[in-house]
Amino acid sequence: MALRPGSRGAFCILGVLWTLSCGAGASGADAGSQGDGRRMPEIEKESDGIWAAQHQARPVDCWEVRTKNSSEWCHFIRTNPDCQMNSGFLSYLDGVFCVFPSALLPLVVTLYVLWLLYLFLILGVTAEKFFCPNLSAISTNLRLAHNVAGVTFLAFGNGAPDVFSAVVAFSDPRTAGLAIGALFGAGVFVTTVVAGGIALLKPFTVASRPFLRDAVFYMVAVFLTFTMLYFRRITLAGALSYLGLYIFYVLTVVICTWIHRRQRGDGLSPAGSGQPERVSDPEDEDSPCSSVHSGEYEEEYRPLLPSEEGTLQILTKAVNPLDRRKWRRKSCSWRCFKVFKVPVEFVMLLTVPVVDPDQEDHNWKRPLNCLHLITSPLVCILTLKSGVYGLYKIQGVFPVWGLGVLIGAFLAAIVFCTTKNEEPPKYHCVFAFLGFLASALWINAVATEVVNVLRTLGVVFQLSNTVLGLTLLAWGNSIGDTFSDLTMARHGYPRMAFSACFGGIIFNMLVGVGLGCLLQMTSGQLVVKLELDGLLVWILAGALGLSLVFSFISVPAQGFQLGRGFGVCLLLYYLAFLTVALLTEFKVIRLTAL
Repeated sequence: MALRPGSRGAFCILGVLWTLSCGAGASGADAGSQGDGRRMPEIEKESDGIWAAQHQARPVDCWEVRTKNSSEWCHFIRTNPDCQMNSGFLSYLDGVFCVFPSALLPLVVTLYVLWLLYLFLILGVTAEKFFCPNLSAISTNLRLAHNVAGVTFLAFGNGAPDVFSAVVAFSDPRTAGLAIGALFGAGVFVTTVVAGGIALLKPFTVASRPFLRDAVFYMVAVFLTFTMLYFRRITLAGALSYLGLYIFYVLTVVICTWIHRRQRGDGLSPAGSGQPERVSDPEDEDSPCSSVHSGEYEEEYRPLLPSEEGTLQILTKAVNPLDRRKWRRKSCSWRCFKVFKVPVEFVMLLTVPVVDPDQEDHNWKRPLNCLHLITSPLVCILTLKSGVYGLYKIQGVFPVWGLGVLIGAFLAAIVFCTTKNEEPPKYHCVFAFLGFLASALWINAVATEVVNVLRTLGVVFQLSNTVLGLTLLAWGNSIGDTFSDLTMARHGYPRMAFSACFGGIIFNMLVGVGLGCLLQMTSGQLVVKLELDGLLVWILAGALGLSLVFSFISVPAQGFQLGRGFGVCLLLYYLAFLTVALLTEFKVIRLTAL
């Protein structure tokens, strides 16, 4: 019985797709579409004032490099604009088609897959041991309710890859439709796979009013985007309406939470006991991916007599991610996994401060925290825009990263001279914000590399831009949401994670589309034209709308009690949507001709 809603949802998708096909067939003449998902729109040459011939103006997709002779691969990659990656630290396409010979292509793809898995590991460690603890500390210090933290701080951290990629995509009219398709695809993925995964990990009771509010706002955002797609353009008023709707959404969350607390008589204190509600999990103690304050760095053997440690000893112990006592009693599989995690944890410990309210000293490490005042801003500078801003030289002489090091060293000297090893300062909570920002930018930088690797694999396997946006780009942009939300749920915060599923994608869509279009309009053009690439954009819009309607109806029908059956339904829903979309893209199902 629990699977019936998911099956009904699949039939609803097919019905909606059949209805949309009628409109797609009618609008095909206006769009100039030939029903080919791999076709890219023509580019207008405004400098000449004339249209070039279609075979000359049509940009060549990067995946067509595989149709060329292997001796032409490198020249094609380096000269084709569609193959240029403006973000990221490494040029993965250049590595595949220029650095290694064509005979070693299977080996290169295997290495890229292994590197992709290691990037996933970096994201998991960063989100679990540094991002989430700092988020918990910020929520505690600001006395934020779970839903408020989910739609603000957690949404900001999760949405950074989506927003940055959307801004870059909207800078080119040819990829503006791809950006919206990726945002829609990520929305479908988060509201089904991630939300369903949370329900499978930790069955819980949904906060009714926050859920209904988030679902309504997201449906309004989807309807607004659907309208923009219908008219194939976004005006200045439309871009401002995106940003205004998100500001109104955040204000609504804050005001509703404040009214609810006043009605309960809690004043300004957080809901409940002042600490986020945790659901105990006996596996957390022995999990290789446990949190900072509940696993890896927990002091298992306290000395009988307290001893005062020196500054150098505190620093050495704080940056050591390996506990020899735990190493001896753990299994071989745990040790092998730990070997891969140690380099990541060491770098993160050096660059990301962690504030833990559950400890007596709030995880205050005086020498390490002073070092963080230098390393954390340096990480923020060098990871933003792949280090472009950090390498910029002031007056052509002094680099920005050098200025950041000098300012950080000055602040570190002041903090070191005015604090003690044993007692955290009153402003220690500021390190939680610094750690949150540094960990969020680490997630953003690593997720950007993941997206680039995924795009490279899409070129190697000859996937079109539409399929790339629907699958690989959508999955890549949702990596931050997946790791952060599932980690929060596994650590006992399913309400906050579930709220972030909706609050985060509301942030991604409204801020990503609004800010991306607004920045493009600053060049003098007050209208952003959207050139849709086939029918899959409408399939994405219909599937996202149906998933929201399904959750909006089924969650109250279950009394806001979400269990594993609901999670299974959402996962089946996504599999049905993905199957229909891919079959449509590869012309197995033809819906454009009646």
